[in-house]
Amino acid sequence: MSALKFPEWMALVQRRTESALDEHLTAAHIVPERLHQAMRYAVLGGGKRVRPLLVNAAGEMTGAPLARIDAAACALEFIHVYSLAHDDMPCMDDDVLRRGKPTVHVQYDEATALLVGDALQTRAFEVLATPGLFDDVPRQLQAIALLAQASGSRGMAGGQAIDLASVGQTISLAELEFMHIHKTGALIRAAVMLGALASPQAQDAEAMAQLDHFGKCIGLLFQVVDDILDAVADTATLGKTAGKDAANDKPTYVSLLGLAAARDLARDLAEQAHRSLAPWGDTAQRLRELTDYIVSRPF
Repeated sequence: MSALKFPEWMALVQRRTESALDEHLTAAHIVPERLHQAMRYAVLGGGKRVRPLLVNAAGEMTGAPLARIDAAACALEFIHVYSLAHDDMPCMDDDVLRRGKPTVHVQYDEATALLVGDALQTRAFEVLATPGLFDDVPRQLQAIALLAQASGSRGMAGGQAIDLASVGQTISLAELEFMHIHKTGALIRAAVMLGALASPQAQDAEAMAQLDHFGKCIGLLFQVVDDILDAVADTATLGKTAGKDAANDKPTYVSLLGLAAARDLARDLAEQAHRSLAPWGDTAQRLRELTDYIVSRPF
């Protein structure tokens, strides 16, 4: 494992990811200029890059080459940012602030925000489908299929549909978990598995199943923490409008369980995530550190 301390490793990955994203985005002066400017506005210079960090941690753990890790990380981030641009629009969450700056539809307009999402989604698959990116073509197709499923109606988009239908409704904890396994968890789970798939080495099936379980735990953990932060943090800290879920009468882990129980659930999910990494031994240290980083934010 790298001798870098976790904060140094995280900063290094974030800088490298930013550079890779910049390279994979079309230059702002290329026609249509306004769309390409808006895509760069949405993607660059913001966010903690949690999904790319997970891709890197899993990819380093399994011995994946950096070029392949960077491509998978960019594909994940393009899908994530496309979802943010669409989610923030008036027809969905109607938010005006994202990553500490005006949302895409506010900075540009609704039509441009819609096209930004469309273009970033297709760019994600273009990057992941680059000829020669993988030595093993079937594994490359597996990675593309994994990202597609995580993004679509059985993943992120489906979770968002359930979320919109749940506004003002009373739902059970199991229903809330099902929603977030799809809406938030699917892409986070995919980030972990894409990092592992980027390795040219065949992986033990049981260890991969445990890694997938880690991804499920970390995806739910991220959402629980997000709900806690929405309840306790201010807008400046979040970089988006604080208290929006409560104001919109959305079911959250805090509204269902209360703040103390939501924090207990976050700790339990973190413990489950750590246990899932047992087959990987010391090589999974970065994933363990990311787990602790995610769970520590609201405490």
